[in-house]
Amino acid sequence: MKGIFPLKGVIKHYDWGGFSLIPEMLLQENQAHKPYAEYWMGTHPLGMGQVKTSGSNWSPAEDICGPLPYLLKVLDVRDMLSIQVHPGREEAEAAFARENEAGIPLDAPNRNYKDPNHKPEMMVALSEFWLLHGFKPEKELTDTLEKIPELNRFLPVFLQGGYKALYQQVMEMPSTEVHEILAPLLERIQPDYAAGRLDKSDPSYWAAKAALHFNKTGVTDRGIFSVYFFNLVHLQPGQGIFQGAGVPHAYLEGANVELMANSDNVLRGGLTSKHIDVQELLRHVSCAATRPAVISPLPDEKGEYQYPVPVPDFRISLFRLNDGARIAFKADGPEILLCTKGKMYLTDGVSRILLEPGFPAALVTEGVQLSAEAGNGGDEKQPRGVESLLFRASGGIHKR
Repeated sequence: MKGIFPLKGVIKHYDWGGFSLIPEMLLQENQAHKPYAEYWMGTHPLGMGQVKTSGSNWSPAEDICGPLPYLLKVLDVRDMLSIQVHPGREEAEAAFARENEAGIPLDAPNRNYKDPNHKPEMMVALSEFWLLHGFKPEKELTDTLEKIPELNRFLPVFLQGGYKALYQQVMEMPSTEVHEILAPLLERIQPDYAAGRLDKSDPSYWAAKAALHFNKTGVTDRGIFSVYFFNLVHLQPGQGIFQGAGVPHAYLEGANVELMANSDNVLRGGLTSKHIDVQELLRHVSCAATRPAVISPLPDEKGEYQYPVPVPDFRISLFRLNDGARIAFKADGPEILLCTKGKMYLTDGVSRILLEPGFPAALVTEGVQLSAEAGNGGDEKQPRGVESLLFRASGGIHKR
């Protein structure tokens, strides 16, 4: 079956999610004030999308396009996510088989590997977005260890043993020692946080916020060390960043569109109520200096903003179209199209569907020639002058 099909994704109600962005995107009421954290669009077994094939008939997306090599998501991060790392492909395959042989159910809370795939990811900010991404360069991390009195003791460890020795020490030390070191730091900064005197560009803002959410009486979350060790990145809407295997990171606040390999493998090291496996995380983390490569793409001659990624699993781009503007392109994979702002009419010459709040996404089969028109599509009842945003996700190089 070829053509364009309305796509219905799967909602994930994780406790760190926001309350309005995803419900508004899907035109769902949220009277229970339930957290809407992620909206999955793809063919992952833990979140299989559904496509409308005819009338009121909905079918698994996999029946139309087969298993997709990528997974598209919308995330609304109200409270910070866990410190985490994603494994490489070979490591994921071996560990997935090992946990299967051990008889650990896929949905078990202590399961690390949900599938045999790696999980590189490309995210594009929909709002101002804050995240931690990789270890600070040596000079910046040295300055941090010197500047924060409670962290001075780690300076000799870093200077003598480097990133691995530093990170291994704080991740493996007894929880009582973690508390002894971090409790005085948090006691010092929390009055400033409560009074609004800390800026979000200051790691102490996020350390204090993390303590309020994750600490328990007498127990301090060791993930707070990472807030000071990692790069703090501030993205503006439309900017993107790629995160490959082994790069430690954590989303702190904001909304984004995220495209990744079709995987849900996450190794966590703190700032979470979910399963933490420090030893597994340490086996895969890249203990090296990182200079975040923030992507601010420029449009090509036809107005398509490309976000380059160094993996073959997926490609993502963005169309920014004013009311009445059109763009034509050919689907080179099975592709998912997602309208995050305004409205977008899609036609393949046979079918015509509207992407708008309520049903913002569509699945396009390989080889289909598409035309997309922004705005009201000739409907005088719809407001004019609105810019529409259309994300294009596929498993290969985009063509037109």
